[in-house]
Amino acid sequence: MKNLLILAAFFFTISSFSQELTGNQLLEKAIQYHDPNGSWSTFKGTLLVTMETPNSQKRESEIHIDLPDQFFSVKAKSGKNTSEYILKKDRIDIVFNGEKNPSEEISKKYGLSEDRAKMYKNYYTYLYGLPMKLKDKGTIIHQKTIKKTFKGKEYVVLKVTYTKEVGKDTWYFYFDPKTFAMEIYQFFHDETKNDGEYILLSKEETINGLKLPKNRAWFTNKEEKHLGTDILKAAN
Repeated sequence: MKNLLILAAFFFTISSFSQELTGNQLLEKAIQYHDPNGSWSTFKGTLLVTMETPNSQKRESEIHIDLPDQFFSVKAKSGKNTSEYILKKDRIDIVFNGEKNPSEEISKKYGLSEDRAKMYKNYYTYLYGLPMKLKDKGTIIHQKTIKKTFKGKEYVVLKVTYTKEVGKDTWYFYFDPKTFAMEIYQFFHDETKNDGEYILLSKEETINGLKLPKNRAWFTNKEEKHLGTDILKAAN
């Protein structure tokens, strides 16, 4: 009986240890799920994204990413207007309704700028590059992982902050405890104020070997107000 209890305690310890992953271990398991072949660093592909927001027109975007060639472009159509940003290494081109380098008046009216071009590049490569982008320089992976129930499901959660040169927000990434698929992420500007947003991920699109979230629904943390949903599909 004594030996049986010792054996049971041993297996309980091993089981508990295996579930208490460090932040780095959890991240590696999540990357193995979403990028099993290590494709992200050499990613070349096209993403078609439809953004649906309450009381607004749909925004349809065609995004081209070529990481080895340092190329990014996004062509977005909303209503009658089409804007396009093209970034190749240090060069930025802006096109509006087919006109390259639109006038200052048009640029001001529609918010066209090189800063916006860079913002779109950072936005799309970060969100569709997750969780692989969490290995970028300036990312601080907190080693104590968290078990948390969100919307009735238990997750294993990774906390991430950034060096001051990179960003000030606090992020939490929620992974399925069995598959390590990323299903939610959440950020706060000031966690004590419960500001910021959470994003629910559902379904998947496999593009060039990467398992990417098909639907991303955005909500405010405080009011749980639905801000919009991005819908991804692979280009034909």
